Amino acid sequence: MKRAFVPPADALIAFETAARHGSFTRAAEELHLTQGAISKQVRQLEDRLGVELFRRVRQRIVLTDAGRLYLHEIRGPLMDLTAATRQVMSYAGSEDVLNLAVLPTFGTRWLAPRLGEFQKRFPRAGLNISVRLQPFDFEAEAFDGAIHHGDPVWAGAIAEPLFAEEMIPVASRVFRDRHNISTPADMIRVPRLQLSTRPLAWKQWFDLAGVEVETAFQGSRFDEFGMMSEATIHHLGAALLPRFFVRHELAAGRLVKLFDIKVAQRSGYYFVYPENRTLRPVVSTFRNWLLEEARTETTDPETMLPS
Repeated sequence: MKRAFVPPADALIAFETAARHGSFTRAAEELHLTQGAISKQVRQLEDRLGVELFRRVRQRIVLTDAGRLYLHEIRGPLMDLTAATRQVMSYAGSEDVLNLAVLPTFGTRWLAPRLGEFQKRFPRAGLNISVRLQPFDFEAEAFDGAIHHGDPVWAGAIAEPLFAEEMIPVASRVFRDRHNISTPADMIRVPRLQLSTRPLAWKQWFDLAGVEVETAFQGSRFDEFGMMSEATIHHLGAALLPRFFVRHELAAGRLVKLFDIKVAQRSGYYFVYPENRTLRPVVSTFRNWLLEEARTETTDPETMLPS
């Protein structure tokens, strides 16, 4: 990398901030500088590049075509630099740092409430936890491990089973009483909420209940569990939700379990980590702790995944 082609970071940040706000004044406020300092840094950047990045139109600034292209190209690297800096800073005061990718529902409802116990076991460990919805390349991303839902297939990684997803029918008490739900057959006539990523769930549930229904796929559709859970709590319909996800709502009375019939999905949750990388102590400790915690979820044989 030739330094002559790499502008100072301060100038790049000034340019990006000014472009985002469309104003040197607002950029100065965000960066705690003067308007004159922002204008000077942008002008120096333009001189260095040999192109005009902004057109000055009265009291406004407008990106030129070159400025728009440059902003598009540098915004990603600036965000990566910020993320890398924060990640390195997280090592301060820690003997080791675990970089973990998680699914949002699993992370919020199952993992986060248990992390205090992990830190008791490994008090000098730092934690960097990010959300990833799809499998990724461990060679391209700086993660030590990930929580994965689906089949135990992840290129270049080992997948260790945690537990299967057990879905139970729930509703608010108001909804249950309003619709006089007392038998599985009553579920045919009430509004049912659907999850886009589990399209067969209600069909599987009705089959297990021995109820014939032609409308198993009907109902309002949601992309993620959290939104569907809130809609269920607020009486929009009945839902099939993972048992671990609604444990606190059931205990608090915000939701009630309608029947004991449950759907054990064939797919499940896995802890995955690179197969060609020696596990650092913090990763090995986390793995062992996670597998122990997962065993508390497998009290029912149907929630156990094959090893």
